[in-house]
Amino acid sequence: MRTEFTAEQLEDPALRESEAIIRRCVHCGFCNATCPTYLLQGDELDSPRGRIYLIKEMLENDRPATTDVVRHVDRCLSCLACMTTCPSGVNYQHLVDHARAHIEQTYRRPWSDRWMRAFLAAVMPYPRRFAFFLVLGRLARPFAPLLPRRLSSALALLSQAAQPGSEDGGVGHVQPNASAAAVPAPATNARVGVLTGCVQSVLGSSANAATFRLLSRMGAEPVELSGCCGSLSHHLGRSGETRDFAVTVIERLKKVESSSPVDAIAVTASGCGVHLNDYGFVFREDDQLAESAARVSELARDVTEVVAELGLPTVTRPGGLRVAYHSACSMQHGLRNQNPPRELLRAAGFEVVEIPEGHVCCGSAGTYNMLQPELADRLRERKLGHLAGLDFDVIAAGNLGCMTQLAAGTDRPIVHTVELLDWATGGPVPSAIAALVAA
Repeated sequence: MRTEFTAEQLEDPALRESEAIIRRCVHCGFCNATCPTYLLQGDELDSPRGRIYLIKEMLENDRPATTDVVRHVDRCLSCLACMTTCPSGVNYQHLVDHARAHIEQTYRRPWSDRWMRAFLAAVMPYPRRFAFFLVLGRLARPFAPLLPRRLSSALALLSQAAQPGSEDGGVGHVQPNASAAAVPAPATNARVGVLTGCVQSVLGSSANAATFRLLSRMGAEPVELSGCCGSLSHHLGRSGETRDFAVTVIERLKKVESSSPVDAIAVTASGCGVHLNDYGFVFREDDQLAESAARVSELARDVTEVVAELGLPTVTRPGGLRVAYHSACSMQHGLRNQNPPRELLRAAGFEVVEIPEGHVCCGSAGTYNMLQPELADRLRERKLGHLAGLDFDVIAAGNLGCMTQLAAGTDRPIVHTVELLDWATGGPVPSAIAALVAA
């Protein structure tokens, strides 16, 4: 694609990178075939190719974002299916991230939109704040029909995600120290940092605990890295906050490595994994962070990749459960981690059931299902429609956002992949399938 950036503009590293990305696009349209919003809307501007044109015009002309540009960029899920499909290697991820930062700097959103986005940024990355608002959300559920559409959707999603009596401790529970759930490691064939995350530490602490148990059982030494990775702020275009969260993660890694280096950072939320893998790029021009950020990217892996590298422990539980495996977009398109989760589930004795149209997003995409609930609901129903035609016992996924999104539309049990692997090799039965196993 021809570009007309000036020499002066190209002195800016971000513009220079975006210009190079835009030039790689040959506007073939292959990306349209796998773009969820284009499949739903049929609008060229709701496709990667269309958004690239909009972003190109905005950046080339050094213009503030317009309402039209914001509308179509906001509808992008950042599922990255377009990058898997693209024959030209267009890094759409970095381009749309740049566009979001430009929008945040140049566009004044309507007050309701500003409030919602600021609320999400101020609450979700902070476990104790998030846990507190989960409690309020449950209390406010009877009033949901009276609330604005996006706020009522957020309440429905979050209150559905964690229920009292769950293994996680129910709504409002925070597990500040997941490593407390680990069994002592008999040997140390690897030292693995475990990112326990922000929302994950509240709604998905059972997956974190399962990770510590499984790694210990494998003879590794798991070490906790708490805190938010910054992906939520990054996708909201809030660059300053993104950097602050990265500094926290980097400093905690340095503290852990002050005694001995780690061999990997295991991540139980694939959406966070994609952002950690991109630290080296995001902070490449930051003199203070560039080197340490690149180290995080080098170490970060999905937990299933780490388990596959170290070797699954002996399976001690009978298999036979049919597992419909949902590969999150961040897992398959972002991390390109296709085989390890499936192979590990099979090795653990489960029968893996593939979901038709598995490359299409379920509509979660971080905060997307709260900011774009209409499109997110349509994508969830599309995904659940495919699941309805399958014979399976449990849904497995490696991303909490997807699990929350699907749980809001089905009563079928949903379990994190690592919890099934932990159970199969000696851990406790996941609470979501306790009744199924007992039967």
